[in-house]
Amino acid sequence: MPSRRLLLVDGTAVLYRSYFAIKHLSTRAGRPTNAVYGFIRLLRQLRQQWSPTHWGVVFDGGVPEWRLTLWPAYKAQRPPMPEGLREQFAPAAEYLERAGITMLRLDRQEADDVLASLAVWGNAARAEVLIATSDKDLYQVVGDGVSLVAPERSGARVGAEEVRARTGVLPPQIVDWLALSGDAVDNIPGVEGLGPKTAAKLLNAYGSLAELWERLSTVEPERLRQRLAAARDRVETNVKLIGLRTDLDCAPGWDALETRPEDLRRLQPFFESMEFRSLMKAEDQPTLL
Repeated sequence: MPSRRLLLVDGTAVLYRSYFAIKHLSTRAGRPTNAVYGFIRLLRQLRQQWSPTHWGVVFDGGVPEWRLTLWPAYKAQRPPMPEGLREQFAPAAEYLERAGITMLRLDRQEADDVLASLAVWGNAARAEVLIATSDKDLYQVVGDGVSLVAPERSGARVGAEEVRARTGVLPPQIVDWLALSGDAVDNIPGVEGLGPKTAAKLLNAYGSLAELWERLSTVEPERLRQRLAAARDRVETNVKLIGLRTDLDCAPGWDALETRPEDLRRLQPFFESMEFRSLMKAEDQPTLL
């Protein structure tokens, strides 16, 4: 049994979810606090549920230029971040600093790539790695010693078999699966008329994209074969877009990631400034998010 359990939290996603899940929470002066409040509650729940020996929170640092070069419309459909949410990233970072929780944000690097790199780093050190995210792109790093946990559902844990149950394919096939079917969340088009179920059926029959292209002449019906052939360049570009980097040199070291008890003396001034009276004690009720 691994002596270390590393919990990696997708901080950007948690703040977003909290912002839209909790309404009309602000200080008496009108400063919005809903996202930060939900963020803290959820972090406490995750710590209580999974008892990590080490953990860290990762934030998006922006889209890397190479992905925009490959596909200029990457994520272009997403609406601008609400200003009320944007201004809560700074207090969220302050909370992490006061709570002794390491925050990671790499300029022009997406959180998914940082999470994937940290997961591979932790797994190589024989730690049990849990990634708190709902992003299906991270399915590709699930495997022995690496699982996903859903931050919004107590007890939900996603390993290789759960990935297959949800998608129809195993983690090593996720990039090919998304490349074929597309990813509307990231504005990545797939093969015309080919959905997730057909993509999974093809990959279960052929094993991989490489084998599918090698035996493309055997694909039936003819209309599907023609669509695959026409979209081949698009699909190969998608593979490059969707595949997460796992080689980023971003690990701060085990000492920095060590889980520490909350120091309420350091946190109290922050809680008072945010008017979080219910969070002034270390023990908190599980979040309702």
